[in-house]
Amino acid sequence: MSSQNLEIVRRVNEAFNSGDTERILALVHPDFETVVGPELSVEPDTYRGYDGIRRYFNSFRDAMDEIRFYPESFREAGASVVVALRLSAKGRSTGITVEQRLGQVWTIRDGKALQVQSYLSYGEALQTVGLAR
Repeated sequence: MSSQNLEIVRRVNEAFNSGDTERILALVHPDFETVVGPELSVEPDTYRGYDGIRRYFNSFRDAMDEIRFYPESFREAGASVVVALRLSAKGRSTGITVEQRLGQVWTIRDGKALQVQSYLSYGEALQTVGLAR
């Protein structure tokens, strides 16, 4: 694994914050997949490919405004990149700001993001790839 994978994950997070779906799609693999589990969302789901990414962001934007992804640290772990992330958004109908901290494990293929798996904590994400925190 090279620092190139870490840089790809950084750029994907910047694209998320841009709100530009086409910019996001340019950085992800056509076979991209992420699973948002019930421990992380009131609407758990699996999102696959470009249509899945569009559906994820459209549904998120329907419910929330001012969506921001704040990666706090990146760590290379073999073929993966582990990220400590803070997610912030404001409820569209309530105006209440919510914040969630989580850990993510990213997989890169052919210079594009192939998969991201989110966990309740950075420590849990590190353990998943065999690194103790």
